[in-house]
Amino acid sequence: MSTPTPAESSSTIIPKPDRGGSPPPEGLLNVACPPAVQSGGWWQPFAAFDGVAVLHVDLAPDALNEQRAWAWLDPAERQRADQFRHGGAKRQYVLCRSALRSLLCDALSCRNEQLAFRASKHGKPSAFVGGSKSAFGFNVSHGGRHGLIALAPDGTVGVDVEERSAPRNLDVLVDTVLSPGERAEVMAAAGDEKLRLFLNLWTMKEALSKARGVGMSMDVSGFEIPHGMLRGTRGGVFCFPDVPDLTWALHNVGTDDFAAAVACTTQAVCDAS
Repeated sequence: MSTPTPAESSSTIIPKPDRGGSPPPEGLLNVACPPAVQSGGWWQPFAAFDGVAVLHVDLAPDALNEQRAWAWLDPAERQRADQFRHGGAKRQYVLCRSALRSLLCDALSCRNEQLAFRASKHGKPSAFVGGSKSAFGFNVSHGGRHGLIALAPDGTVGVDVEERSAPRNLDVLVDTVLSPGERAEVMAAAGDEKLRLFLNLWTMKEALSKARGVGMSMDVSGFEIPHGMLRGTRGGVFCFPDVPDLTWALHNVGTDDFAAAVACTTQAVCDAS
């Protein structure tokens, strides 16, 4: 399966470098990237902006990739993987976690056995090398056959991806995830546009809440995505109402195959609208 390409943005598109193996997508943006942006057996660069690199992980069934990925996991991770009852969920976890391990080992110049993860009370993991916590920011999300890994060596980051298929409880999610204004916009949309708009908003809210480190424990209906992004702009700046001094760069990196968003800390001024 070929890696999807993010939609065009105002950033310059650069040609694919000759790295050997699978090339990065046409949409890799021409900005400074963290050092650990490399292609692997089942992952490759997808996009980069604001000092953050995003990699796409191919989660299609592949026995050889899954065998190679399994070798990267530590005993606790293997035990966790074996607890998944659905084969697809196990494959998503194994392929994403092993890709993350490889990327972080490169970025942090450590051996795999030196790398460990510990989660906050809301479930956001941090990397530890030899028992010492690393400030290197990262986040992982997967949906269906697509995984995304966001790397932020100098900041905090959140990422979310969802395949473009209707959840069974779409109407319930519209009522519980969106603000009244966002809900009105989605309900006014016709046909496939309704699902497209909802998934875009949902992934942007998930990315923001994950970047903040609270996941879905927060009421995401209590804040609104920047209006320009509701209308289709691919990037914006956001502030949580209760933390107005902390600003986040928000990027819609979705494709025709999946909705996806990335949020990271920024020094930019928060959008007024």
